[in-house]
Amino acid sequence: MPLRAATLFAALAVPLLGTGLALAQTDPITARKDGLRRMQGHLEAINAAARAGGDTRALTERTADMVAFYRSFPTLFPPGSDTPPSRALPTVWTDRAGFEAADANAVAAAEALNAAAASGDAAATGRAAQAMGAACGNCHRGYRGR
Repeated sequence: MPLRAATLFAALAVPLLGTGLALAQTDPITARKDGLRRMQGHLEAINAAARAGGDTRALTERTADMVAFYRSFPTLFPPGSDTPPSRALPTVWTDRAGFEAADANAVAAAEALNAAAASGDAAATGRAAQAMGAACGNCHRGYRGR
């Protein structure tokens, strides 16, 4: 029986290891663009659900993903990741403290959005989603080209 469990574990673990390696090899520009598209999708869905009213607790998977993404967001901008198709402005690297402060604001807004969604209150979730959108816009204005 232990041999069967070990075989099953190996059969399940090997594909997962391959997935992890593929993810680790994703370039930072693609990773941040894909992540930001996902965040935009989350925010659009959250806004729609908040406008519809009702219980927002089902949104917490999305809001928790937003918190986790923005906590690690600056790591997606290593030196040298400013080449096309990146639209990051040079200020991401020349004003790193400002960029990280803008990200900290996004993290705080995402955490507030997560708490609002977890409360089940649609109105509070809508207000928190607007604040999250404002945090995104503030970062885009200083650190993203058009």
